[in-house]
Amino acid sequence: MIARVSLAAGMSISDEVRGDLVVAMKAGEKDRVTTLRLVLSELQKAAKEGSADELAVLRRERKRRAEAEQAFRDGGRGELADAEAAEGLIISAYLPAELDDAQLAEIVARAVAQTGAESAKDLGKVMSAVMAEVDGRADGKRVSERVRAALAGA
Repeated sequence: MIARVSLAAGMSISDEVRGDLVVAMKAGEKDRVTTLRLVLSELQKAAKEGSADELAVLRRERKRRAEAEQAFRDGGRGELADAEAAEGLIISAYLPAELDDAQLAEIVARAVAQTGAESAKDLGKVMSAVMAEVDGRADGKRVSERVRAALAGA
């Protein structure tokens, strides 16, 4: 279980990470401190570059950890893969909950009906409708697979 400081509503993710970083430093959690410092650095860099989408930064960092974990596992480096997985879990604690399969299937079905999609040629229309509603709560690859399956059955 990843413990997080519960901050007041309206606080930015950067503020939450900063608060959690202080707690982790006081508790002597070295791995957590390292991960939170990295995340805070990426959030600050994005803010400096003019990006206000903190969730996009967190998703990107989580995806990097997942890719690194897989690369280490493929290379037979289990201990490094485990470290990447642990970092990914810490980062995931700041992201909204992922949609489950039933919720995603419902969104896809609604988007197919709304766009009047009938074949795989309509993939782009359906994907844009679904991704707007999903709003980062599901991986694009997972969404694409669901949309393709729905269109194949339509």
